[in-house]
Amino acid sequence: MEVLGLDIGGSGIKGAVVDINSGALMEARIRIATPSPSKPKRVADVVADIVEHFDWRGPVGCGFPSNVQNGVTLSAANMHKKWVGTNAEELFIKATGCPFRVVNDADAAGLAEMKFGAGRNRDGVVLIVTIGTGLGTALFTDGHLLPNAELGHIQIDCLDAESMASDAARKRDNLSWKKWAERFDRYLCELERLLSPDLIILGGGVSKISEKYTPYLTVNAEVVTAELLNDAGIVGAALAAESLVA
Repeated sequence: MEVLGLDIGGSGIKGAVVDINSGALMEARIRIATPSPSKPKRVADVVADIVEHFDWRGPVGCGFPSNVQNGVTLSAANMHKKWVGTNAEELFIKATGCPFRVVNDADAAGLAEMKFGAGRNRDGVVLIVTIGTGLGTALFTDGHLLPNAELGHIQIDCLDAESMASDAARKRDNLSWKKWAERFDRYLCELERLLSPDLIILGGGVSKISEKYTPYLTVNAEVVTAELLNDAGIVGAALAAESLVA
């Protein structure tokens, strides 16, 4: 079964057709820069362009950087504030004519890693952290997802965690990998204190160069790199839309 998976982020919108039985991308993914400002209509236009690029007429799964409830985006930390309260599913259905399922982007990445990647066959508490423009998190207990665990916004020294420890913060403050890793490690240690995870999976845009920062991490939990790397969001978004497949 094939589903088009989309991964919407603060800097880019990626998509590919996914075989949801194997997790494989059926052809090369496409990436288009997220429009600025990232208002709903402008993002929907990019989504429509990606759907048209693949000449796609079937179900679409979409990961979005927000708490998502019944297709409605409830927050917008790295997107335009007009997304708050927007029914993203209805917007994308209208823009493309395709059935849509919209979920939190980190939840999507987590679904992919738990089925096809570093979390498969793992019980206990598994925490996925996606590192990019923001910090996304997905939390699983014995393979069951707790949706919308937006733990990238916990407070550390009275600061929003992703404002100090995301990849965007590393670039903004011109930090070396070691200096940034010290910040990121503080964040992981706080999550470990709160959740006692058995496994932490690191994904997102910088997962493909994890050797630059993982040597500096001190958390006690087992830490591994996402096996699907930055494609996890696309694959997981497609998995989230499995119920739409006829």
